[in-house]
Amino acid sequence: MSERTVVTNGHFRVLLTADVVGDTWDYSLELARGLSRLGVETVLAIIGPPSSEEQRKAAAAVPSLKLIETGLALDSPAEDDVALAKAGQGIARLAKAVGADLVQLNNAALAASAGFSVPVIVTHHRCFATWWQAVNGAELPMDFAWRRRLVARGLAAADAVVTPTAAFGEMVQECYGLPRPPRTVHHGRTPLAPPRTIPRDFVFTAGRLWDEGKNLGTIDAAVAGLGIPVRAAGPLKGPNGVEVMFDNIDCLGPLGDEELGGWLSARPVFVSAALYEPAGRAVLAAASAGCPLILSDIPTFRELWDGVATFIPPRDERAFTDAISGLVGDDFERAVQGRATRERAALYTPDAMAAQMAALYRGLLPSVRGPVLAAARAA
Repeated sequence: MSERTVVTNGHFRVLLTADVVGDTWDYSLELARGLSRLGVETVLAIIGPPSSEEQRKAAAAVPSLKLIETGLALDSPAEDDVALAKAGQGIARLAKAVGADLVQLNNAALAASAGFSVPVIVTHHRCFATWWQAVNGAELPMDFAWRRRLVARGLAAADAVVTPTAAFGEMVQECYGLPRPPRTVHHGRTPLAPPRTIPRDFVFTAGRLWDEGKNLGTIDAAVAGLGIPVRAAGPLKGPNGVEVMFDNIDCLGPLGDEELGGWLSARPVFVSAALYEPAGRAVLAAASAGCPLILSDIPTFRELWDGVATFIPPRDERAFTDAISGLVGDDFERAVQGRATRERAALYTPDAMAAQMAALYRGLLPSVRGPVLAAARAA
């Protein structure tokens, strides 16, 4: 644990880590955008591969955000804990160099042995150990045991741990033996702003299509013979070399926000049979666009969408078939459910997320005053 830092004015600076190949990039930009409206400066340190020109332009459009390419190792391809220890120490040095008052890590392993001199928050979005438990329900392979130990050390070293849902927080607490559950701050996402189009009868899903935890095979089997177009956005090949193909799903590949917004503007039936989904940013994008939702009945989806979505046991192909065929042809019910999902999605905004995080920052920086407190109370 770090010593408590004293900040003498209402503005302070947060060093936030992210990578450009996962959801933490979008999350970090949304958070920084919300924090800027609270007078909080953000230094976004990129771990792993460098950002693209398009990503740098997106970062430049966020007020009070400074982007730094660190060249430090990302945990996924790292072969042992030495590279990750060096990355954590590099972030600790960077925090001093940029005058950060607080560090927020989107990778728990970076906190394992870095020795930060300012308070550290770990936002734990996902990890291999909890993924393996949800998908396979078996003992973690020995090859990955060292990664689990490193994450456990990082979580224990943090001044605070945050997860995107309470249900996922319970998984993390149990998996890593935390003495108390993490704080919950739901992800916020700015609604996409597509041109409104006439609703059309098709099924849509999005995410890391190669990920076994997304359980796309169940959807592929469920829609066989229905005669309903099914589109999926996202990569088919993962960084670990895994590649998938489907018989009944039209795969669109990775889409930018504008293209994704165009598809969602038709308000298709959005379906996810995920076995593991700590945050569900793709579902949030669909709900914000007014899409009706058919989701796997897992605790994280229940927490976020209970009362406005149709829930199906995640491996029940027949139940997905019945739910999809019944909803796609019912324009009235689709409209009713679409309004309900859009109203629920309006609760999960970047400003609400930023205000909750800012309130947590203030708890670690007790002399911070002004806009942070006001915004936190408003949220």
